[in-house]
Amino acid sequence: MTATGTFARFTADWLPRVDAAIEALLPPRTAAPVRLHEAMHYALFPGGKRLRPMLALLGAVAVGEAPTRVLRAAAALECLHTYSLVHDDLPCMDDDALRRGRPTCHVVYGEALALLAGDALLTLAFEGVADAGPAAVAALAVAAGSRGMVGGQVEDLAAEGDPGAHTEERLRWIHDHKTGALITASLLVGAHAARHPEPVPRAVLDLLTRFGDQLGRAFQIADDCLDLTGTAAELGKNPLADVALGKLTWPALVGLETSLATARGLAAAAAGLAPAIAAAGAAAAGVPPVALDAAAQLLQDVAFQAVERRR
Repeated sequence: MTATGTFARFTADWLPRVDAAIEALLPPRTAAPVRLHEAMHYALFPGGKRLRPMLALLGAVAVGEAPTRVLRAAAALECLHTYSLVHDDLPCMDDDALRRGRPTCHVVYGEALALLAGDALLTLAFEGVADAGPAAVAALAVAAGSRGMVGGQVEDLAAEGDPGAHTEERLRWIHDHKTGALITASLLVGAHAARHPEPVPRAVLDLLTRFGDQLGRAFQIADDCLDLTGTAAELGKNPLADVALGKLTWPALVGLETSLATARGLAAAAAGLAPAIAAAGAAAAGVPPVALDAAAQLLQDVAFQAVERRR
């Protein structure tokens, strides 16, 4: 199967509302300290794929609720994701000068202010998700911290230029934590925010977690491949950056074609879970399963789009 455009149309429809929610969550550019708030806005606009907030909206749809219920939480997820990009680009991390088609935040505002802008976006994310309830906050905290994204970044840096320790097991661990944890958490936060204050049934959370884990792996393998095959114009960042840094990636381990085949297999596995997620969500919402057919289609399509994209 291939992507049908269902998720792309969903994204196009909801992107203006997501961006408006991000603007509403951010302090005004003119608020003191002005330079810091300018840097935060610069990092967020114009945005990238907005995948994490869109997944939060899908988390709401998967439990039979309207995406409008989770726009603030979705904005919070984009703030947290963008903080990670600002920090990843710093000279002490990946030392990159291009992000989202423009000079990186530290190139424009200096390393110290970029670091602080990332800190501010991280804390703002938790302000934004607080209204979604304790379960949403906990899911985001675990995914963002030492047991998730930060831990993955530590191991990613440790693996640079260390080919003797490059194994599939180590790479899978890095991908699951650095990238996959926040992708999975985006779905869970959306579901929690949509149902709050009612709990999300464990069956739904377990299925969304399995889906997110497969999606996150497929997405990151595709990203590794795009570093080799994409252009700066397509990616909005410098290609071949992973090669230059000696990063541990799937193509470096098994080659480009095998990596692409692996990503497609993971996408198909994630898509295969979509009907079960929709059925469980319908049961939780007390509606007929057919009422969530659109949710299943969106989940299937985002899985395939994750590996077919060019940016």
